[in-house]
Amino acid sequence: MEGKATYEYPFFSHRACAYFPCHEGIDPDEFNCLFCHCPLYALGPHCGGNFSYTPDGTKDCSSCALPHRGDDGTRLVIEHFDELRELAKER
Repeated sequence: MEGKATYEYPFFSHRACAYFPCHEGIDPDEFNCLFCHCPLYALGPHCGGNFSYTPDGTKDCSSCALPHRGDDGTRLVIEHFDELRELAKER
């Protein structure tokens, strides 16, 4: 497309994984395992996902499937790269 950037995002489903799919509610053909461990976890309450905290204060992302939703999940993580980079600089 002329005048419009196009992107190709990595996608794979690791169907042989003992935990596949690790989140319910996503068509297995659309389930992206690229971010098996979500990089947005480090953003705490600013990650944008559907999470809760356990009684001991651990962030529980078992109700969130944002990074696994095909290309949309990948785009979401990429959109937060600047925040993640700044967070890494602070630490």
